[in-house]
Amino acid sequence: MPDTIDFGKTSEDYSRHRAGFPDEFFNRLRAFRVGLAGQRLLDLGTGTGALARGFARRGCDVTGLDPSLPMLKAARQRNREVGTHLHLINAKSEASGLAAKSFDVVTAGQCWHWFERSQAAAEVRRLLLPDGVLVIAHFDWLPLPGNVVDATEHLILEHNPRWAGAGGTGLHPDWLADVALGGFVEIETFSFDVPVWYSHESWQGRIRASAGVAASLPAATVTQFDEALGDMLATYFPEDPVLTPHRVWALVCHAPLT
Repeated sequence: MPDTIDFGKTSEDYSRHRAGFPDEFFNRLRAFRVGLAGQRLLDLGTGTGALARGFARRGCDVTGLDPSLPMLKAARQRNREVGTHLHLINAKSEASGLAAKSFDVVTAGQCWHWFERSQAAAEVRRLLLPDGVLVIAHFDWLPLPGNVVDATEHLILEHNPRWAGAGGTGLHPDWLADVALGGFVEIETFSFDVPVWYSHESWQGRIRASAGVAASLPAATVTQFDEALGDMLATYFPEDPVLTPHRVWALVCHAPLT
């Protein structure tokens, strides 16, 4: 992750306001034999643990790994609030320090783009059992002309012109090369769109918890941005909650048998 991006600065908003992967994501993964009770699963870049908790609730033995201590602190707090258990480790995904061939499944949700990807793929190969499964997934908002996401992205760019996250499609085909070059096989992808409804308060929290805002801007600028976003919502998108279209995209592949 670039030095200028620090999600630890926004861990509270991240934990409270980022919508987690929907149930349908986990349901579709069962067709790939992922998320089954008793599986040993490692969640890379676990952050505040939202994806990891989804698998823990389904009976997996889940380890979450993240380089940010504030994010792991938020994950522990959230675990206490909802009664889930995760093994949490402070480490980098490219060099976890964990034992080789110790996991049935490795997941990376909302984080693969922050890694040194070839190194991360090699580390996943080392950690997975033969025929173990790697899942790389994203849950992205969709900026469509005139919608609240599009207007919000324009506002972020007004306050942070260096932000490179605007205009996404929620599809990440470049990552197929990462896993192919890393020696993974049986590579498949799937995607589907879901409507997500955010209250104005939660949408402001969700946007603060993004790379382009509180993770990278000075606190005073974040406050100015947040006020501007509140004004924009009240003026142009007065419905509350407001619809924010999202897309789930997932890549599923296997470590080779030998």
